[in-house]
Amino acid sequence: MLLVAENISFGFPEKLVLRKISFDVRRGEIISLLGPNGSGKTTLLKTLLGLYPLDTGRVLFQGRAISTIRQKALARDIAYVPQIHRASFAYRVIDVVLMGRIPHKSFFSRFSPEDMDIALAALDKLSILHLRDRPYTRISGGERQLTLIARAMTQGATTFVMDEPANGLDYGNQIKLLESLMDLGEDGYTFIKSTHFPDHALWVADRVIMLKDGSIIADGTPDSVITSENLFTLYGREVDVHSLRESFKVCIPRKIGNCRCAHT
Repeated sequence: MLLVAENISFGFPEKLVLRKISFDVRRGEIISLLGPNGSGKTTLLKTLLGLYPLDTGRVLFQGRAISTIRQKALARDIAYVPQIHRASFAYRVIDVVLMGRIPHKSFFSRFSPEDMDIALAALDKLSILHLRDRPYTRISGGERQLTLIARAMTQGATTFVMDEPANGLDYGNQIKLLESLMDLGEDGYTFIKSTHFPDHALWVADRVIMLKDGSIIADGTPDSVITSENLFTLYGREVDVHSLRESFKVCIPRKIGNCRCAHT
């Protein structure tokens, strides 16, 4: 088993955020975390990275307690891909991606030709090699998100922890991002990502974990977990899950769907 969360709980003095959560992650899985704001998704991701001390339980990575693994060593295996952000300085895209080699360098080391080759290969893999010399601050949100994924690949990690990677992206860039995740998943990369889009989880995830009030309310395949009943429990809204063709489903809010049908 690649990663295991055993009975983990975490909270602040005024609020318990995670409540005795347990699940495991197999190598090569794409796992989507679904839940409303405040359900504990981001906190769970940070505990998996060892950034928050646990109140109970433990997180194991490749059989070792993650709390015992030095962050620099852990970064060679697990990469955190945050939501898109605007950098303060106009670094070139290639410079941002090269930063992924830092866990492999000593403090005063310079980037080597090998480091450059690894960074360029990551950009090429994601079909954004043409952006290499563009300022990171002057590319689109989708291109910035792919740049951060390229940085994670350059880091050498094969397990990616992603916090709402599609947040703020336009429709075209959302699709481009999902296609990239699917391609990398086929190459054996592991993804644990939070999302606000049940459709995205239906389309690209192997497993879905639903969180509400810091507890897991469902864990399983997208087809078994993303149901009208579970979506109502999660969000308090009636949503129908429709099959468009074999093995392909979409979520349609019931009230909106009924209104649209009435007008056609």
